[in-house]
This record gives sequence, structure tokens and C-alpha cells, in this order.
Amino acid sequence: MINKFEVIETNKMIDNYNLDVRTITLGISLLDCISDDLDTLNQNIYQKIKKLAGKLVQTGEDISKEYGIPIVNKRISVTPIAFVGASACKSPEDFVTIAQTLDRVAKEVGVNFLGGYSAIVNKGMTAAEENLIRSIPKALAVTERVCSSVNVGSTKTGINMDAVRLMGEIVKQTAEMTKEQDSLGCAKLVVFCNAPDDNPFMAGAFHGVSEADAIINVGVSGPGVVRHALKKVRGENFEVLCDTIKKTAFKITRVGQLVAKEASKRLDIPFGIIDLSLAPTPAIGDSVADILEEIGLERAGAPGTTAALAMLNDQVKKGGVMASSYVGGLSGAFIPVSEDQGMIDAVKEGALTLEKLEAMTCVCSVGLDMIAIPGDTKATTIAGIIADEAAIGMVNQKTTAVRIIPVIGKGVGETVEFGGLLGYAPVMPVNNFSCERFVSRTGRIPAPIHSFKN
Repeated sequence: MINKFEVIETNKMIDNYNLDVRTITLGISLLDCISDDLDTLNQNIYQKIKKLAGKLVQTGEDISKEYGIPIVNKRISVTPIAFVGASACKSPEDFVTIAQTLDRVAKEVGVNFLGGYSAIVNKGMTAAEENLIRSIPKALAVTERVCSSVNVGSTKTGINMDAVRLMGEIVKQTAEMTKEQDSLGCAKLVVFCNAPDDNPFMAGAFHGVSEADAIINVGVSGPGVVRHALKKVRGENFEVLCDTIKKTAFKITRVGQLVAKEASKRLDIPFGIIDLSLAPTPAIGDSVADILEEIGLERAGAPGTTAALAMLNDQVKKGGVMASSYVGGLSGAFIPVSEDQGMIDAVKEGALTLEKLEAMTCVCSVGLDMIAIPGDTKATTIAGIIADEAAIGMVNQKTTAVRIIPVIGKGVGETVEFGGLLGYAPVMPVNNFSCERFVSRTGRIPAPIHSFKN
């Protein structure tokens, strides 16, 4: 049970340090919606989501009001649409109709985003999966709330370089088709290695085929809370520093656990996992970069940044797993550039580069996230960036991802505004030396030797 002291402490964290539950995400299986007829498939998808998610937003708002806990987003994730549409969809245009159905029902039930316009192609691509991937630029251009993801590698299978090369082209096409919105479509598209089945965070959320028919997953946040706690132990040794992060992560996760259990009970849908990530926002004081600077760095990106981030990520996980029996998703510290004011400042001052961000992804959640790059960046260069990040995930047996935005018409030093939680970002320089001959090789990079554990 949560005692009176914890309630008072939680209220203080909410009022003063930006503690919130970042999302309640309702995962929905669409496997029982499958049909050979496209119209029937779309109707089945619409009806099932409408039935299960009809009370999601109101339930989240009721819990937030009753407990005084901000719940920022209410979202839906669905079975990867490449599976669901395989029988009915014969072309990329057929898949786009499903995206439009998903967008329509997302708007009607009132959720912020719906994820799962996805394909899992880490070992190979079926014709349906390739059709879905080729449909992504148009699907994201004609919808508002649909998010897309593609898994191109895993520790067990290696990296599908045919898919990596194709995704470099898809990211560029998506940027072109949404260029009137500063290439915003790319902010709703993420390329994964080792994608988890139960991630509640967008744009990468989908409902894995191993999941139950419906599930409630909750993502918590709280960088501002961690930073405030660390202010009290300035100059202390690493043992005190680590204990402080662990204890704070425990408190943050307890809030998420409370919300998850309550949402599960009210919606009569099983509780899945808590994702205990430190997810920043553009708000002042709600920054992972600020935590790193509180630990002792002049600016995020300075020497020591990767070590500090590794420690932070590990202590967040150690503290969080003590607060909930079911921790999953991504869980750790996110380092999106556009969504973190401290990261934005570090980029502007030259402390943080794309290469340093890549190094940091070896030790934290996800990967290169919400990074704006010049609009004239080649598709093969983007594919090379995706391959690098996938290799980090494959070799280190962790989830990595790329959500990168080549902003058409803008160059290095210019700023792009996305709005809301997506924030704004300076356009970062990219290494212009070519990797075209490398990414043009066909086939698959084999799995690492340590993947053979059967």
C-alpha cells in the first residue's frame, strides 16, 4: 500500500519537478480481424478498436483527475499491419487504406497516436511486408495519428541489409511527401533492431504476436525528479549518487504501477508492463541532458558523457524493477534531441554531435531519436546510419532504433519546429563521405557468434 508520506512526496514531484505518466497505451491484437477481402478487413479493424478503446481516453482522464497524476498521452498499439493485411493487400495502395482506417478510429476514440503500421523483416521480406514498407511515405502523409516502425535486425538473426537499404529510401520519400510540414512524417517513423513486443512509446509501439488479445502498458517519465534528487547529493561519491538514482526511479515507477493497475481494473483489460524510461520533454527542467550535467558534466556530449549515461541507465533499471514485477518495453533513459531542451542546447553549442549521440546509444534506451539532418542527405547515407545503429543493437543484445528527419529545404544550423512533445531541433551535420558501395551489397549481415545460445 502507498502510505501518506509517499502521497505527499509524489504530489511534490508532480507540482514542482514535471513528474508524469507519459502514456497509457492499449495494445490490441488484430489477428482475429484478418480477411481475404480488403473492405471486410478494414471494417473488422475499425470495429474491434472502437469497441476496446472507446473508454480509454475518458478512463485516463478520470484517473488523472482523481489521483492528481498527469497522464500526458493515451495511445493504442496494434498487431504489425504487415501480418494483418498479408491476405487482403496486394499493393502498397491497399495498405494505405488500412492506415486511413486506423487514423479514422484513432481520431474517433480520441487517442494521441496509434502505432503498429509496422513490419518485422530482420531476416527477410515477404511480398506483403515489402508492400507495407513501400506504402509508408504515403500512409504517413495522408494520416495524422498513425505511427510506423520497421524492425530490420536482431541479435538472433543478424541485419537484413536489403531492408536497411530500402528504409534509407523510405525515410527520404517520407520526408519529401511531408515537406510542407518540415518533413514531419519522419517523426512518426522509426527503424528498429531488436524491437520489443510491448513498447508503449511512439513512434515504435506495436502489439507483438505473442501478446494477449488486449493489454494495458504504461510508460512513466520524470527526468526533472531525478535531477532535483541529485542536486541534494552534489559532490558525494558514486555509491551515494547511484543509490539516489535508484531510490528516485523506484518512486517514479510506483506512480506508474498505480496508474496501470487502476486503468486495468476500470477497463477490464489485463495489465502488461511498466516501461520505466526517463522520457524528456521540451519543458525547462524536464531533461536527461540536465541530469548528466548535474552528475558533473559541463555540457552533455563532453568527455565522460557515455559513462555517466551508462550509470544513469543502469540505476534507473535497478530502481524500477523493485517497484513493479512486470517491467518491459524499452526502459532506461531516452536521448531524443528535439524533445530535450538540454540536448538542443548542447547541439547548438557544439558539445554534442551525431557521432557522440551514436556512442551514447550503446548504453541507453532506443538510439538516434528525433534528430534533424539536412534535407539533401542521400538515402544511402541514411541507410548507413541505420546500419550502424542496428549493429550496436545486434552486438550488444539491446534495442536500438533510428528516428531521423531529413528536413527538405533546410541545412545545417537552421531550426525546425515540430510542436508539442516533439519540440524543435537544430539541423545537425552528417558525415558526407559515401557508404553507397557498402549498403548496396545485397543479403544479410550474419548474427554475432554470441547469439548461438540454444
